[in-house]
Amino acid sequence: MADTCLGPPLSLPASISHSFINTPNQIPFPFSLPLSHRLSPPFSMQSRNFSFMAPFSNTTHLCQCSASASTNSQPSLLVFSGGTAFNGVVEELKKLTTRVAHVLPVSDDGGSTAEIVRVLGGPAVGDIRSRCLRLSDPSTSEALAVRTLLGHRLPLEAQKAKYEWYEIVEGNHSLWTGVSKPYRETIRAFLIYFQDQILRRSDELFCFSNGSIGNFFFAGARIFFQSLDAAIFLFSRVSQIPTESLVLPVISTNDRLTLGCELWDGTIIRGQNEISHPTNGSMNPINKSSSSVPALPSRIKRVFYMSSEGSNLLHEVFPSVNPTVLEQLKSVDCIIFAMGSLFTSICPSLVLRGIGEIISSRSCPKVIIYWEGTVRTCLEVVISFVIH
Repeated sequence: MADTCLGPPLSLPASISHSFINTPNQIPFPFSLPLSHRLSPPFSMQSRNFSFMAPFSNTTHLCQCSASASTNSQPSLLVFSGGTAFNGVVEELKKLTTRVAHVLPVSDDGGSTAEIVRVLGGPAVGDIRSRCLRLSDPSTSEALAVRTLLGHRLPLEAQKAKYEWYEIVEGNHSLWTGVSKPYRETIRAFLIYFQDQILRRSDELFCFSNGSIGNFFFAGARIFFQSLDAAIFLFSRVSQIPTESLVLPVISTNDRLTLGCELWDGTIIRGQNEISHPTNGSMNPINKSSSSVPALPSRIKRVFYMSSEGSNLLHEVFPSVNPTVLEQLKSVDCIIFAMGSLFTSICPSLVLRGIGEIISSRSCPKVIIYWEGTVRTCLEVVISFVIH
């Protein structure tokens, strides 16, 4: 589950003992977009003063690039991460380079993401939404207002959450203050479309408790375009993310994805949230840094994707990796494995066919950012095991 609030950006200290660091076509509703970014049916380094050093030293190793360097001379990075732990580094990283491809899993099934997937299906968008907001432009009052709106979460109490949702979708909430008419009409159109899709599922009662407005906007755009990539493109433009910064789902799909794991004692666990932070259906925010969830009965042997449809839900499936991820892997100057839950944030990307082969073939620097926090899935994992 992605972060429950944006919070202040993390400033990197001087010494970090555990980090190593065309022709426009028209869409009839709800507005027009140039289709230079391909939409799915039905719509139609050079490195400059750049170094990442080996991670096994007490010396801090930071990427260094001139602030005045042009975008093309900045180092290009690809980061494998989840939607929470690395977020605190993102805004600091933007000061060094904006040429970063953020690769994120779409198998999260906790929090308000779980409710969207339960009622409307599709991939989990919470981690992608969270990263997009971290990359968004807060430099103007309107950009900050849009960021605040899309980063807002509804109250935990279900009735209060529903009431506030209706205020927002009707355009009467104070969160719209500072958002100009073009942005307001664009965002509201997809929120209304999301609401319409919920009402069409009359057999499912949607719970708005702790719901993310950004998730609702994202889900409405994905369903409207029938394309996860198109929804990311729209969200990126609305939140004014630098065009050279990419937010890439490791699997580009409109289908639901379920992560599973096998323990060394033979136990099979279904669902990312059940693996890392089981909540028993609770919508309360999770403090992932100090979770009181008991340890797993055995160490994790492997993670894999499981069928989300049909009668045999324990059947293993092999989804295809997003081709853009493979293209970026072949060309970036550095590959980073960010901090977080190894088995539920990083491995969901690395287990896909094609990724490991390209990583092993690259001679560019590969950096592991390892943290000393307590993670349920990694209590007995040491750094040498991670590298192996």
